[in-house]
Amino acid sequence: MRILLLSALILSVSACTWVPIESSGKTVRVLPAGPAPSGCQSKGEVVVTVKSKVGFYNRNPLRVQEELETLARNEAPSAGANAVQASGLPADGSQRFLAFQCPPR
Repeated sequence: MRILLLSALILSVSACTWVPIESSGKTVRVLPAGPAPSGCQSKGEVVVTVKSKVGFYNRNPLRVQEELETLARNEAPSAGANAVQASGLPADGSQRFLAFQCPPR
């Protein structure tokens, strides 16, 4: 019974960390890793963080990465950017993204 209650608590707490995409972030592209995109102007860097652990429970790394990308997309317009590109792998729930203003596709 104790294990069942603990599992339910962990699942409910981890569900609370879901990050919704904001309307301004919907137009921001996530560029693939690699060299800086040609024709795009650098607008700096965006650093985002989410919970990667809840207590002793490690959250699904794919879910964490998805939330980090969503947060980066949400933050990009405030930097004058319409595209983001991961500049490294996520570490402890944090990730750096390069922000770019790219011509429309």
